[in-house]
Amino acid sequence: QVQLVESGGGLVQTGGSLNLSCTISGDIFSITPRAWYRQAPGNQRVLVASILSSGSPNIVDSVKGRFTISRDNAKNALFLQMNSLKPEDTGVYYCNALTSADGSHYYDTWGQGTQVTVSS
Repeated sequence: QVQLVESGGGLVQTGGSLNLSCTISGDIFSITPRAWYRQAPGNQRVLVASILSSGSPNIVDSVKGRFTISRDNAKNALFLQMNSLKPEDTGVYYCNALTSADGSHYYDTWGQGTQVTVSS
């Protein structure tokens, strides 16, 4: 069984910073932490940042230059440094990982999310 736990969310003023963390545990064949998503109230979950298979970061335009994604492979951890936050960054942030129990079948796995609220 795999468990993803996000932390680091909170309430911050416009222009502030937060650093989200995602720790992943589980005794399975493969765990690859790979992306952060955001879900604002009434909206679908959308990609914010990901790490491509090449290892390069992929940051969506709306947060480019403000957000940085990083990963600690040894610890199965994923991070999202968020600077110069804006009210439109508000939402629940979810960590996403690709997991496999047998090396043949891979699944998207999600955490429970952490709330980020940016006040104007």
